[in-house]
Amino acid sequence: MSDAAVKYEADEARDAAYSTPLAEIDVADPLLFKNNVMWPYFERLRAEAPVHYCTTNEEVGPYWSVTRYKDIMAVDTNHQVFSSEGGITLRDPEEDFQLPMFIAMDPPKHDDQRKTVSPIVAPANLAKLESTIRKRAGNILDSLPEGKPFNWVDRVSIELTTQMLATLFDFPFEERRKLTRWSDVATATPMEGGIIETEEQRRAELLECAEYFIGLWNERVNAREPGNDLISMLAHGESTRNMDKMEYLGNLILLIVGGNDTTRNSISGGLLALNQFPEQYKKLQANPAVIPNMVAEIIRWQTPLAYMRRTALEDTEIAGQKIAKGDKVAMWYVSGNRDETVIENPNELVIDRERARQHLSFGFGIHRCVGNRLAEMQLRIIWEEIMKRWPDKQIKVLAEPRRVHSSFVKGYEELMVELPKRSH
Repeated sequence: MSDAAVKYEADEARDAAYSTPLAEIDVADPLLFKNNVMWPYFERLRAEAPVHYCTTNEEVGPYWSVTRYKDIMAVDTNHQVFSSEGGITLRDPEEDFQLPMFIAMDPPKHDDQRKTVSPIVAPANLAKLESTIRKRAGNILDSLPEGKPFNWVDRVSIELTTQMLATLFDFPFEERRKLTRWSDVATATPMEGGIIETEEQRRAELLECAEYFIGLWNERVNAREPGNDLISMLAHGESTRNMDKMEYLGNLILLIVGGNDTTRNSISGGLLALNQFPEQYKKLQANPAVIPNMVAEIIRWQTPLAYMRRTALEDTEIAGQKIAKGDKVAMWYVSGNRDETVIENPNELVIDRERARQHLSFGFGIHRCVGNRLAEMQLRIIWEEIMKRWPDKQIKVLAEPRRVHSSFVKGYEELMVELPKRSH
């Protein structure tokens, strides 16, 4: 798409955002994200209604949007008032298909279950994984066609993160794309021609996921020496070994989505951003030592999960707005990460930005993303390996990406790119 066409679309989106009555703005509409036109809506809410009540979304019901950085921090770090028990998305869990998971629990159960799986992302284990990730990243990049268009999302972003997930679960490697599918099914909005077409299809596929993983659980629960993988940790963990099928499935989905969607969309988003800000690509080529800082900036700029939901446990107040007990509250990380009162030039990618890690993408408080260091490590390694192979040439994005139809996962289905020819 030409720059003029992109500007026209941006101007049109801005006109729509500012001409819609405030009471009718619904930032949870997945079409805003699919079309990448949500930005002016959030900009307006931050300025005019930073804690905004929406009553027009029939899919999820009434909800509050918290859109400023500091207000989001206040909600995220106050689990005594803002509970995760009601679920982490605005869509309420279905009565007859509950999937308990530790991200949607409050202490003490949350703390006990999180503690069970956290050793897999402890510094000592990450140090062991680094050489494996580097080798795989190199193999993936070396297998790509040069001078021919291909989908970066499928060939690089999904492949690297799914290989990592298979390792963390000690999952049959040749069947690893099942993990990608289950991740997509878990977060997709049912729609005709979409990833899933009905809620029934989602249930059926997630139950297949449960059966597959129950087989792996049964193999590992009887092992004399527990393995160093997530399933073994759950099967032998004091607070997780007696989980029922649905709680096991809920925690699996959490670990699959957390380990897959977020990193993979930041790998794609980073390449897209560097193409949108070519002077930053030149800065990277001039100084590859900036990569660790750039990774944090990419994660802020992309914000792979747009929001997290909480439920008010009591009548309370945020920024002067009265929130009633039982109300749903969405912390829009995607908006807080573009809050111009906290972050300078927030809509731009600045790879050497000071304090780049002060973003909201991993959350704060007790629910801060358990795998954040692993995500950063995968992104760092893929960019180090890219710079080894194409130190002075740019990987070109050929067209606007095709984005995911979701207001929860902010991601990409397709990003067509072309590699420059390497001088061997």
